Amino acid sequence: MTNSSTPDIIYTKVDEAPELASASLLPIIQRFASAANISVGTRDISLAGRIIAKFPESLTEAQRIDDHLAELGDIVKTPAANVIKLPNISASVPQLVAAITELQGQGYAIPDYPENPATDAEKEARARYDTLKGSAVNPVLREGNSDRRAASAVKKFAQDNPHRMGEWTADSKTRVASMDGNDFFSNEVSATLAKAATAKIVLETASGETVLKDGVSYPAGTVVDATFMSASALGAFLADEIEKTKAEGTLFSLHMKATMMKVSDPIIFGHAVKAWLAPVFDKFGDKLEELGVSGNAGLGTLLEKVAGEPEIMAAIDEVTAARPPMYMVDSDKGITNLHVPSDVIIDASMPALIRAGGKGWGPDGKESDTNCVIPDNSYAPVYDEAVKFFKANGKLNPATAGTVQNIGLMAQKAEEYGSHPTTFEIPAGGIVKMILDDGTVLHQHTVERGDIWRSASARKAPIEDWVNLAIARQKATGFRSIFWLDASRAHDAELIAYVKPLLEAAGVADKFEIMAPREATRASLETITKGENTIAITGNVLRDYLTDLFPILELATSAKMLSIVKLMQGGGLFETGAGGSAPKHVQQLQAENHLRWDSLGEFCALGESFMFLADAQNNAKARVLGEAVEAATQGILDNDRSPSRKVGEPDNRDSHYWFARYWAEALAAQSDDAALATEFAPVAAALAENEAAIIAELAAAQGGAADTGGYFHPDAAKLAAVMRPSATMNGIIDAGA
Repeated sequence: MTNSSTPDIIYTKVDEAPELASASLLPIIQRFASAANISVGTRDISLAGRIIAKFPESLTEAQRIDDHLAELGDIVKTPAANVIKLPNISASVPQLVAAITELQGQGYAIPDYPENPATDAEKEARARYDTLKGSAVNPVLREGNSDRRAASAVKKFAQDNPHRMGEWTADSKTRVASMDGNDFFSNEVSATLAKAATAKIVLETASGETVLKDGVSYPAGTVVDATFMSASALGAFLADEIEKTKAEGTLFSLHMKATMMKVSDPIIFGHAVKAWLAPVFDKFGDKLEELGVSGNAGLGTLLEKVAGEPEIMAAIDEVTAARPPMYMVDSDKGITNLHVPSDVIIDASMPALIRAGGKGWGPDGKESDTNCVIPDNSYAPVYDEAVKFFKANGKLNPATAGTVQNIGLMAQKAEEYGSHPTTFEIPAGGIVKMILDDGTVLHQHTVERGDIWRSASARKAPIEDWVNLAIARQKATGFRSIFWLDASRAHDAELIAYVKPLLEAAGVADKFEIMAPREATRASLETITKGENTIAITGNVLRDYLTDLFPILELATSAKMLSIVKLMQGGGLFETGAGGSAPKHVQQLQAENHLRWDSLGEFCALGESFMFLADAQNNAKARVLGEAVEAATQGILDNDRSPSRKVGEPDNRDSHYWFARYWAEALAAQSDDAALATEFAPVAAALAENEAAIIAELAAAQGGAADTGGYFHPDAAKLAAVMRPSATMNGIIDAGA
């Protein structure tokens, strides 16, 4: 069990590459913070940690940990909250199963994940595991709206050192394909509640009424949406796009968010797998069902389950040969776009493809034009317009491009489409109704078996806070400011009814524009192409998409974004970027003991966290530490101390050495706090004097396999040995801890 005392700053324990980096960076942070009597502690929100916390009765006392996510959910609702939140896994089912298997192998007596629970015990285990899927962390912690932008030092560095961009040509065959009806966009209805209400969601069929969800409570002023995607229309669309792709001679690719949209998008992904292998499912459907095959888990799991069925394998090979080539996750290993639902995440995959000139990697290991299939038309126009813009105008020039900042509505689970517990795969044809406690039918849809129905909401207080945050940001910058809202979309029309009066009441309506996402995309690209800046003011999903799209075009990565969540109760949540948790980085570390993860996002968040603490607690020493962090971050950029991608060259651990050194030097040189200057002068000197020894020790660690004792749940001692291989540096850092 863990200590219940709350540290001044909470640094989250997460997964994959960020957690590997934390083993090196966190001891440095704790040592420097301790000089100002600032405590920096951790809370475990990793997938493995969340699994362990769900099954205390199955574990020994030594194995148990508290539910840190629930604890943090309470902390972020307090004015004293100061949380540095690193990227965590938004688990797909294959990731969840892999983490369970690893923990069981480490002696944790947790139950298996039941695909088809039959007993009460299996149903109970499945219910607990289901709470861990998808974007289970962010809705709990994000008790505020988002302010995401490139830190000025990062943007300047990107302009001075422009990254490579793929060439766009007017004759590129790359395109975005979306449904032209019967999707979430076209079927959406929305309403703003005049008074507080509790709703139930029911399915009425010829055989009776089934309650899908009961007791869903909404305060007055909540915008409540409902919509569905037709399974038959989706299947027809996918089949048509597969044939069009073959005729066009491009790669077939599917771009989804099967992690954040933990209910809806894995189902859509499964439809794509079945469409791709339609003749196989038509011929061997009963046998595939007997084998427990589900397209939702991906082609990789399907192939494992039919490996002992030569007739089915032959049929798969025959169908694959007749299909167009597929966009690949790893051409060398034969891992396709459809292998694992969490392998191709739209907010990372589409920007990378656009940055590459519209090219994706094919099974032949070569780049090709691509059909980018995004079934729902809600936000596909953003990517479609970006593709059209670059075809017409050529690639963006990072050396001269302006920037797109983002103010995102996300507080109190706003717009949690797809991952929300009010998303259902319809078991039988009928009518889905959302009925309020006074008997009012708020929304209803006629649906068929297999359709995906969902509801989501946005509360009044977060909406108003979002608009006020946008007003404050526009005032601070003077940048062109655009609300990305489509007046013809039901949900957006309800938000516009909030936005316009708030802007008018503040006397700033003339300083803002309201545009549908397609038009806003073009306007923003035109603005930054001219070297000017803009603020995109968006809902939750677009916040997620745009804070990858524009940073990847501007900076080459979204991991270096400054991401501040101004918590509604006065606290601060400082996210370390939108870069995901980088599984390929972990694989490289395991094989070559080289970690290319760039901690620049952590550096930026750390500086903001110290500054916030200085203001919140009137702590002058925290401000000195924060200013010195900013100087150290600038030093990393100015002196090109970021990690290299290649083994044998400086990696993440080297960048932490330089960060500690620049931080210590900045503290030693400042004159605002003599005690801190005195304390860190010898640290700075020791790090400088021992540079050769430290660099040599770090270099010597690279080249061979690295054993961290686990992928999802590393062994702390083994991880420390891998990530802190310089005894010289450790001695200098730990001496004052």
